[in-house]
Amino acid sequence: MTMTIHIDVVSAEESIFSGLAEFVAAPAKMGEVGIYPRHAPMITTIKPGALRIKVPDQAEETLIFVSGGMLEVQPGVITVLADTAIRGKDLDQAKAEEAKRAAEEAMRDKSSAIDYALAQAELAEAVAQLQAIERLRKNRH
Repeated sequence: MTMTIHIDVVSAEESIFSGLAEFVAAPAKMGEVGIYPRHAPMITTIKPGALRIKVPDQAEETLIFVSGGMLEVQPGVITVLADTAIRGKDLDQAKAEEAKRAAEEAMRDKSSAIDYALAQAELAEAVAQLQAIERLRKNRH
């Protein structure tokens, strides 16, 4: 029997995923972390990127884009509290490319340091969404 751990992924708007996982990969602030059942307890911030969940008896990983937030690992449960979370199948490439273009344009117009920092954050989020879309496409082919 395969070992599993329960995972809950929630955003400010809704619960995105709740179920069992054999493995979870998350975009932690200092780099991607892989979590298997019986992982040591930890808490860390997450950055924009793809949260990958290997669900038992499914060939493909479940992909969820997270824009940031917190990740907590306890002995029997993983909790992801995301600022924004979007199911992989709901990601919109055209919208992400437009957000990337707008952020790059805002970065060229350096009117204030605050605007520039905000544009950098928006650019990082748009690029992470595009990478998640690309990863999802690779998994399907």
